[in-house]
Amino acid sequence: MPDRPEIVCICGSTRFADEMSAANRDLTFAGVIVLAPGVFLRAEDHGADELITNEQKTALDALHLRKIDLADRVLVVNPGGYIGESTSREIAYAHATGKPISFTDPL
Repeated sequence: MPDRPEIVCICGSTRFADEMSAANRDLTFAGVIVLAPGVFLRAEDHGADELITNEQKTALDALHLRKIDLADRVLVVNPGGYIGESTSREIAYAHATGKPISFTDPL
């Protein structure tokens, strides 16, 4: 028995906020510690009151890479096989750091 729960970092396009939330819920109920985006940049989809600046986006992207560092593995939420530019960068980073990567949908 491991001395701590598995840690999974969820990656994916913020257009899939609902799907990432569902994956987070399912993993949490399975006893997994989940690291996921905390801010969704598509304000038009989620009713955010203000836009995120380029500086904030850069900082959030860097923070998400640190979440990948902390994780045991990465789960890419990719309905329909969609992977955007930021997610591609995160997958490349996870691969370069030796993290196992799985996908919710076939590529």
